[in-house]
Amino acid sequence: MLGRAYRGVLHAGAVAAALLLGALALLVTGDVVARNVGLGTLPWIIEVSEYSLPLATFLIAPWLLHQGQHVRLDTLVAALPPAAARALARLADGVGLVICVVFVVYGAQAVAGSAQQGSMVIKAIVFPEWWLYAPVPVCFALLAVEFVRRLSGHGPPAGAGPHA
Repeated sequence: MLGRAYRGVLHAGAVAAALLLGALALLVTGDVVARNVGLGTLPWIIEVSEYSLPLATFLIAPWLLHQGQHVRLDTLVAALPPAAARALARLADGVGLVICVVFVVYGAQAVAGSAQQGSMVIKAIVFPEWWLYAPVPVCFALLAVEFVRRLSGHGPPAGAGPHA
């Protein structure tokens, strides 16, 4: 049951990222068309773009890692003997786990510090600054779980491509 719920969370992040990027494409297109026909522009579109692109990246990253469809360089791995390729993949997963844990800790500190100070983003859109930081510890925690799964043999096989 937990596995299904966990996969549902990862899938929800991927769907949210896709919807976010689709909405952003429509908004930017609408803004360009409106500007070119003399209807003016929506001043908040650029800000929404600035915040949406990294958010979509954070939201989809755990799902991509879970699917084994994350960005990776296979040139070196393909040139190595299978045992060495698996060892290198495990090392990369270990390094990925450590990096994710660091981002979870520092991301949580950034969220807490910003919330405690009451910092606000004041541009065309006004909102609490911690909202910008909140996805960081959550998404990196999900990435850390994925690296643990991979290291424990529950993710895609080490050294395997996206279709393994």
